[in-house]
Amino acid sequence: MDKLWAMEIFVRVMECGSFSRAAESLNLANATVTSSLRNLEKHLGVTLIQRNTRHLRLTDEGELFMTRCLEILKSVAQIETDVKIQASEIKGLVRIECPVAFGQTVLCPRLPELAKRHPDLSVAVNLTNEPHNLIERATDIAIRLGRVEDADLVARPVYKARYIVCGAPTVLAAMQHETPRTLDPRHCLGLFKDNFQTPNQWEFEKDGEKINIIPQGALSFNNTAALIQASINNMGLIYVLDILVADAIEQGLLSNVFPDWETSELTFFAVTVKSRFASPKVRTFIDFLLEISDNKLKPDLKSMVEVGPDRSKKRSH
Repeated sequence: MDKLWAMEIFVRVMECGSFSRAAESLNLANATVTSSLRNLEKHLGVTLIQRNTRHLRLTDEGELFMTRCLEILKSVAQIETDVKIQASEIKGLVRIECPVAFGQTVLCPRLPELAKRHPDLSVAVNLTNEPHNLIERATDIAIRLGRVEDADLVARPVYKARYIVCGAPTVLAAMQHETPRTLDPRHCLGLFKDNFQTPNQWEFEKDGEKINIIPQGALSFNNTAALIQASINNMGLIYVLDILVADAIEQGLLSNVFPDWETSELTFFAVTVKSRFASPKVRTFIDFLLEISDNKLKPDLKSMVEVGPDRSKKRSH
């Protein structure tokens, strides 16, 4: 028995003064209202209403039950109102999972802007290159590279990035005529995964010609922020996603070396559990992600991708 619904029917019967009028107001059959009240009285083991052909009168137990039902139903209505109000406000804690490099170079430096706009919104950022289960970790949004396939998730593209080679002005001055064909691998700083194996390969293509380079520079890292800083400090060339060096290029600390050559592209997705996608705080944060990536990729909100089993690739960035 739905006790709360039975309480509402009981109260409506007494408010309307008849079973038939209560049934009409609730858009129920008379028999449904009568049956509900009988089941309620049977459950409680008391008679709540004394009835004859003309009048309904509460028993002593009915008077007590009526008073408490009104209190309970009023509280439930207030809770529903409070929840709806909160659901429309941008407030509370939003938990973010983010690749280390994207978090260090793109997201975290811009979070003060979000805090100024929405002072009631708190953000907890977990920087990791090991994707976790969003539901188990109670994560609201995960920023992932490449398509995520899971029937319980919604993925929205927020930025399409491509790899570029860049270096500091003093380094480039000594390499004015270099191309990927002639580039000395000893001038290239490497990025490797945590197992200290060979650094990631650099890949280029132009007019059907493909060039691959394995960095052999004096420095290599498992952290993109450290790699970028080394290049800014004139230590050599680096091969990174453009969004991670956008600020350094804008400030003149680094320059794109081979803009005419094609390289691999990757898409960043904002991934959330379906049930949380409509949350104002989640949608606000996703809009913020689009903004801080300069809106270079502007998918319509309707283009959100609903996907199948999580096969997210683990990468170091």
